[in-house]
Amino acid sequence: MEMQALGDTGVRIHFGEEIDEKIHKQIQRYCGALQEKRLKGVIEWVPSYTAVSVYYRPDQISFSQLKKKLLSIQEEATSLPEGESRSVDIPVVYGGEYGPDLDAVARHARLTPDEVIAIHSQGSYLVYMMGFVPGFPYLGGMDPTIATPRLKKPRSVIPVGSVGIAGGQTGIYPLETPGGWRLIGRTPIRLYDPHRKQPMFLQTGDQITFTPITVQEYDEMTTSEERGSGGVHK
Repeated sequence: MEMQALGDTGVRIHFGEEIDEKIHKQIQRYCGALQEKRLKGVIEWVPSYTAVSVYYRPDQISFSQLKKKLLSIQEEATSLPEGESRSVDIPVVYGGEYGPDLDAVARHARLTPDEVIAIHSQGSYLVYMMGFVPGFPYLGGMDPTIATPRLKKPRSVIPVGSVGIAGGQTGIYPLETPGGWRLIGRTPIRLYDPHRKQPMFLQTGDQITFTPITVQEYDEMTTSEERGSGGVHK
């Protein structure tokens, strides 16, 4: 574990250099220990693929003091039990206007669109981190067979709920934003809603599966979401 300063109000703790489930579990335990300790002067912490960034108030705790406390927390974190992982199913309508890049992904992988759908929907994906915009999950576990480069020219607008592929990753756009991921489908589930008690539908550590649905099912579930009755946590 290595530490480095992030300006004068942050510390980044490195746990490794690769996207790896073991490193992810170490980070999860460490964040759990931070949650228990509630160190004075610490404002928040943000986990990523291989690190945790801790932000603090230097008028309440110095960098050297915080560094010592963070090192001691690491020793305690190794003995913490592994947290439970939620299983979450995400319904997706693939292809057509909902997944305009499905055919391009299929051509790149030398597969049929149906084969791409089968591979994508048969996988199990770990939410390694949340980022980019509120509610955007960075998922690991995609079959490299369907890995496809990003668009050379990003779209100016990506519809809410779009499911995309970028390199060896897959993810879901929770908000209407620009983006360069290859869009293969769309989910009716709202991943981010600031009016919900828990605004973000997914969280770090969740295990995700994708289930193909029809356009009719998509429309029905969209109506259900608009009424506030959607949700597929298992």
